[in-house]
Amino acid sequence: MTKTDLLHRYLFDNYQVRGELVQLQDSYRHIIGGQTYPAPVQRLLGELLTATSLLTATLKFEGHITVQLQGDGPVRLAVINGDHQQQLRGVARWEGQVPDSDRLADLIGKGYLAITITPDEGERYQGIVELSDDSLSKSLENYFAQSEQLATRIWLFTDVHHDRQCAAGLLLQALPAGNAEQEGDFSHLETLTHTIKAEELLHLDAHEVLYRLYNQEAVRVFDPQPVVFKCTCSREKCEQALLQVGKVEAYDILKEHGKIAMHCDYCGHHYRFDGADLQTLFNDTPTLH
Repeated sequence: MTKTDLLHRYLFDNYQVRGELVQLQDSYRHIIGGQTYPAPVQRLLGELLTATSLLTATLKFEGHITVQLQGDGPVRLAVINGDHQQQLRGVARWEGQVPDSDRLADLIGKGYLAITITPDEGERYQGIVELSDDSLSKSLENYFAQSEQLATRIWLFTDVHHDRQCAAGLLLQALPAGNAEQEGDFSHLETLTHTIKAEELLHLDAHEVLYRLYNQEAVRVFDPQPVVFKCTCSREKCEQALLQVGKVEAYDILKEHGKIAMHCDYCGHHYRFDGADLQTLFNDTPTLH
């Protein structure tokens, strides 16, 4: 039985190549449960969530990463935020009818992939590449080719059936300081990894998957890292937002609607403020007319 929401890192003893395997269920369900997403958007968010987890595992420092898709198609925006502790959240925005397709060109249209890395200490970095028409994995591979100049292959799968919603992915990457011999090694391992089937990666135990792929190779698998959904919204942040709006406008909204309702798109949580809440927030006793 698959142990989900775990990221596994592994190395090949005889090759200068590293790998990652991630399988997600609870964190994925939290993200797509925040809104009523059409099935194609659910699949896209599953791939983006999986990809962000894999990319986050490549960070060699403490910090945050944001992976964002933006374009002129029916899905205007899809974004996942994560950190070095594999705490992830995400959201998508769409308009009108979303085609039942897995091609990025059909969903995002003409657009770009932006990866923003923000170390806790150090300078923020952002890399942007045009989207590949076909897939998110191809767009990410293009990003690595341009920014890291490391041979990288990524496989992403999502299952959106109601009784087994899950997502999973694999990353294979050459280590720095490669040579012609290493290129052949990477190609060999890429061929092996490409035999993976969606059903296997989504629903088999990670160690069983790795054995099926690399049983003729010497593979070192490290202890897995848990992946969790974590939203950073809070009532305190909503209060800060109201303070930024200002007392007069906040009371005008309250007068018009009878309450102030704030909704988090990431987790679906609702925050409500009434007159007594505003009095406490602004430290006064206003009179409403």
